[in-house]
Amino acid sequence: MNQSNTLAFIAIWVGIVLLFFAWQASNAPIEQVSEALTGRYTSNTMLYLIGGLIGVLAGGALILRNYASR
Repeated sequence: MNQSNTLAFIAIWVGIVLLFFAWQASNAPIEQVSEALTGRYTSNTMLYLIGGLIGVLAGGALILRNYASR
């Protein structure tokens, strides 16, 4: 496994962890009340969601790029 694949897997795992934190935060009682009143998540939950998606997508793109270049 080369360095690029290692970086890709790390990015994917970081993204998964951030998505897990986003899921946990969205199930918190305060978050649910805030979402019910405003119709959207708080900024911290959105940061977890966006960061997690970027991590997973960037890691997946790196893996696809490495296998396509072989």
